[in-house]
Amino acid sequence: MGWEVGGWGGVSYYFGDINSDFDLTHPGPSLGVGARFNFNERICLKFSANSSFVYAKDEYSTNTFQQNRNLSFQSLIFDGSAQLEFNFLNYVHGSKDEFFTPYLLGGITVFNFNPKAEYEGELYELRPLGTEGQFRGDEYYSTQLGIIAGGGLKFDLSYRWSMNVEIAARQLFTDYLDDVSGVYADQDDILAVRGTLGPVAAALSDRSQELMLDEPIGEPGRQRGNSANNDRYATLTVGLLYYFGDIRCPTFPISK
Repeated sequence: MGWEVGGWGGVSYYFGDINSDFDLTHPGPSLGVGARFNFNERICLKFSANSSFVYAKDEYSTNTFQQNRNLSFQSLIFDGSAQLEFNFLNYVHGSKDEFFTPYLLGGITVFNFNPKAEYEGELYELRPLGTEGQFRGDEYYSTQLGIIAGGGLKFDLSYRWSMNVEIAARQLFTDYLDDVSGVYADQDDILAVRGTLGPVAAALSDRSQELMLDEPIGEPGRQRGNSANNDRYATLTVGLLYYFGDIRCPTFPISK
């Protein structure tokens, strides 16, 4: 039993409307810190705070519609998570026999995101622009909930120090991590609602116009994203943790 604290680093991946093919060739960095309480050799509770950078572009896709849609985004995500861990094997710090185990994890996460896109050399926040025709005040929330699940491997480096290799996926309760979910809005409405930002908002709502297509695809009411599936992101990290609990002393038979 006892507490562990430490940090980790690795890569993050986004999966959603702009990466519907689960492309793993464009990872972003991910960092985190946290604390874990070991109830016994099998059950643990971990609290963590993480930051992850994710991004995607339609131009990376092999799908013709996505290439013509030409959307892109990037976002820095901050999340706080609480997760239960189940060790497949007995895991005892300081033991020469029970010093490693694979494990499963599951829990809940609260995260904050802010999708942005580059346009004419400048980076714009997408949420305030209402690119899918949201009225002022009706934009999606930038702080949301999600479910975290995954697994990993933990093993001792010494009595006090251990290393964890972990993959954790977050299923989000929003489809707007990438600012893409529903249908194309009428650009005249966007221009009217967004005032001085109207021209930029209209341009970023339908970026097929930049490709000089014979017919830009951003007709009002036409599908822009897939609102049936919420977005996800995942992290693959390697962590180093320090154990504050008592080290078990070996037991010896009492001689008579």
